[in-house]
Amino acid sequence: QVQLVESGGGLVQPGGSLRLSCAASGGIFKIIPMAWYRQAPGNQRELVALVTAGGGTDYLDSVKGRFTISRDNAKNMVYLQMNSLKPEDTAVYYCNSPTRESPYDWGQGTHVTVSS
Repeated sequence: QVQLVESGGGLVQPGGSLRLSCAASGGIFKIIPMAWYRQAPGNQRELVALVTAGGGTDYLDSVKGRFTISRDNAKNMVYLQMNSLKPEDTAVYYCNSPTRESPYDWGQGTHVTVSS
């Protein structure tokens, strides 16, 4: 069974940093793109950042220059380094593959709260 487990969220003050981690099972991980999504209360889930199997990246405009996505194919891990956090970054963050039919079910996500 392939699954995703997100971790690393928490409460942080504006301007602070957090590093999110996503552990993925299954050998297919190494050959598919992966992404971080977030969902704030009352909002739809949105794609925040993606990384291709080869390491290419793309970002939501509002996080460019502040967030960095990376992956470690040897460990089946995806990371999201979040710097200069803002209250509007508050959300539940999830990882998954942005492919049309992801092999993964959605995980539980990890909560990020940016507040003073």
